Amino acid sequence: MEYVEALLSNRMLIAAVIGWASAQIIKTVINCIITKSFSFERLVGSGGMPSSHSAFVAALAVSVFKYEGPDTAIFAACFVMAFIVMYDAMGVRRETGKQAELLNQITQIFSANYAEFDTPERALKELVGHTPLQVFFGGLLGILVGIMV
Repeated sequence: MEYVEALLSNRMLIAAVIGWASAQIIKTVINCIITKSFSFERLVGSGGMPSSHSAFVAALAVSVFKYEGPDTAIFAACFVMAFIVMYDAMGVRRETGKQAELLNQITQIFSANYAEFDTPERALKELVGHTPLQVFFGGLLGILVGIMV
């Protein structure tokens, strides 16, 4: 029980979780407005506006800066991790989504034209990465949460 209380009183962890949850809720609302339907996948899934990965690590880095100081090893580690996560969201993960989209299109073409082609049961997930704008707004959301918590 002592560990649970310690976790629940850790402002830096709370800031990170609130940053992530806020981004997930915002992207779900945006998706509901655009598609006029609720998607549980948007609430828990990756990709979309704003980037919850960016909000998560930015809120953590800012709160560590605030509570531990800018000259600490833990802040340096959080800052570097935030940079890597945000860079990766715009780079490798975004390219993975583009490749999945192309592979899904190829699979549909083969399925439609070749009866013997064995179609996978479900398509590859295409929404895994972020545009620079999505990462920017996720990072901005995380910074605001990190300051407020």
